[in-house]
Amino acid sequence: MPDITATATAPTPALPVHVTLHNTPMGIWQSFQAARNNLLDIIPGVAVRQPMISGKTGVRWHMVMDPGAIRRMLLERLGDYPKSVATKNLLRPAIGESLFVAEGAHWRWQRQAAAPVFSHRNVANLGPIMTRAAEAAAARIGAAGPRAVNMLDEMVTTTFDVISDVTLSGGGAFDRGAVHRAIDAYIDAAARVSLLDVLGFPDWVPRPGRVFTGSALREMKAVADRAIDARARTGHDGVPDLLDLLLAGEDPETKRRMNTPELRDNLLTFIVAGHETTALALAWSLYLCAFDQSVQDRARAEAQAVLRGRAAGAGDVARLPLVRAVVDEALRLYPPAGLVSRTAQAADTLCGREIRPGDTVMIPIYALHRNRLLWDDPDAFRPDRWLTGKPERYAYLPFGDGPRICIGASFAIQEAVIVLATLLSRFRFTRVAGRDPKPVMILTLRPEGGVWLEAEKV
Repeated sequence: MPDITATATAPTPALPVHVTLHNTPMGIWQSFQAARNNLLDIIPGVAVRQPMISGKTGVRWHMVMDPGAIRRMLLERLGDYPKSVATKNLLRPAIGESLFVAEGAHWRWQRQAAAPVFSHRNVANLGPIMTRAAEAAAARIGAAGPRAVNMLDEMVTTTFDVISDVTLSGGGAFDRGAVHRAIDAYIDAAARVSLLDVLGFPDWVPRPGRVFTGSALREMKAVADRAIDARARTGHDGVPDLLDLLLAGEDPETKRRMNTPELRDNLLTFIVAGHETTALALAWSLYLCAFDQSVQDRARAEAQAVLRGRAAGAGDVARLPLVRAVVDEALRLYPPAGLVSRTAQAADTLCGREIRPGDTVMIPIYALHRNRLLWDDPDAFRPDRWLTGKPERYAYLPFGDGPRICIGASFAIQEAVIVLATLLSRFRFTRVAGRDPKPVMILTLRPEGGVWLEAEKV
């Protein structure tokens, strides 16, 4: 059996790509410009050295990197820290009052309706869908030959294949190209922070960029409406998919069911979130493996020893600890949601500081995952850190935590390990000179310019 514990035999570059956080205070206009171009640029450098920082840029704000204070926000006093007005302003035009945006009782019953598809047993049963998608990805990459391939695009295709099967049993009525055109158009034109958000204007004041993106939103919603209409007309045989479960779901107290707009908004939420974040985790994982060939060699040896030429399945995930550690480390270095924002509803104290109703309280997950008080050598790619222990609970939040932890977290991890193990067992990935990605966050932390790698069959 190949040795999967071998240490590096050659030096590796100092650090993978990262954002250099600023060390000088920014005014309102600078903050607005930074947030429009890359939300990570609003995070001060001190955020990786302190448990909490505060300031005022139009509105009072706080950034929290202390696990105890984060636990208070996400678990102990969840109701006092709902998603921020700015976050809802960004998302509501696209996904309405769906599970991701809703609060309180409206959120709880939608969560109950969707939960069955993401149960541990059902996620394991979805393994064959992920295996087929991994096989298809390997075939496409192999057919591309020795030339450079944008692995971000490949992973988006792969994860969309999976989520379309899970949500729509194959997604024949769902046009992947139309969905992505609409998403990209919305992000480019509307899903950027408005100066009115920075200044703390109320949410009823129109944000110009979001007023003029009606065509992108109409296209995206029309695609979902067509899928719902097709299901209503033709029905569906076989194992219930997410759309079936949403159609059947009801509030256990009022027996209320989702109406068509609610079905559409939740369907879009799961389709977008259910493949975008996993695609990003995989793209960044492949970049990091290409960055550190010694880690890639060890992960490949592990995958080959377990798989012996076949594609990975759900039953293999527990036998692939190093591949899983690569995914965990990629999610630490490049969390898909690099910054989340809440609006305080009640007076509170965090890290000894006063929180007032209306304050914006942010968890800069990108900085939390690189905080010197919580992590050793935090900017380095070191997947072995996950093989020797787990971090403090609220120091690592790629999927959030508390009652509102991402409903699809176990689904995403299983999918990422299956796809990554399959690809590493069959290819050696190397970087393309001068084409390293840049971490940029608008809604999610994407590798700007793509992840261009050469793939050599092994």
